Amino acid sequence: MITRSALIWLSRQEGLKDFATRFRYFKKITTRFVAGDTIDETIPIIRQLNAENCTASFDHLNESVGTEAEAENEVTEYQNILAKIDETKIRSNVSIKLTQFGLGIDQELAYRNARRVVEEAHRRGNFVRVDMEDSSVTQATIDIFKRLRGEFGLDNVGIVLQSYLYRTYADAQELVKLPARIRICKGAYLEPPEVAFPDKKDVDANYIKVMQLLLASGIYHGIATHDPKMIDATIDFAKREGIGKEKYEFQMLYGVRRDLQRQLARDGFNLRIYVPYGKHWYPYFMRRLAERPANVWFVLKNLAKG
Repeated sequence: MITRSALIWLSRQEGLKDFATRFRYFKKITTRFVAGDTIDETIPIIRQLNAENCTASFDHLNESVGTEAEAENEVTEYQNILAKIDETKIRSNVSIKLTQFGLGIDQELAYRNARRVVEEAHRRGNFVRVDMEDSSVTQATIDIFKRLRGEFGLDNVGIVLQSYLYRTYADAQELVKLPARIRICKGAYLEPPEVAFPDKKDVDANYIKVMQLLLASGIYHGIATHDPKMIDATIDFAKREGIGKEKYEFQMLYGVRRDLQRQLARDGFNLRIYVPYGKHWYPYFMRRLAERPANVWFVLKNLAKG
């Protein structure tokens, strides 16, 4: 069985992305996790999710852009997304990665570009989630988020924290004081033991600890997980503390654990589905495989069918 670390390593190999995209059937399989190449291909999927009592979060797939022009294109794309949400009346917000706005080029550039998107969301009464990437940019991401939160409202900009990092509980304690809307997830990047818990049991324990802090804060947060144990722990804690279903939302990825998604929606929980689209799907797709390496067999089986 191919390991999680090997799959994450593969996600970073741009040459293999170019090789993989030559295979029509490989790209076809990505539609399980990626909604399409364009905004317009993605909107009908979000409409269907809305019909199933789920909200959505648009995510245009592109990471670590190398030029200011590429970063500018991402700003334009997100401004178009926010306009399309208004135009089509779908129930969705947006999620951004700061490296797609130029964080690898210049931190101030990334801030300015992110600010333009948050400002547009503020004007339209919408919300931007600043996603978290690997640990090399954790502090820069938090620093930029704090600046944005200082300028815009609680319901215009939020952030993501990852429970596999040692620092996350302290970060959560600090950020809820702003206050800030936080999405807690486990984390999908390969991190060294110097900064992240190597054992799943410790990642899970930290997740529950942060989740409890968030729910107890009285702020509307996102509990992002596909793990039934983490879902049960969240529901049990909320019941014990008298925290209503309307006070938080579960968040899941498009195409992952659809059975759980449907069950949570049927049970009346707020549920948001993270819906990625775009031509730069390869790193994201490989990280989804890494989260559950058994998915590799799903890919191989479908490739074999041709």
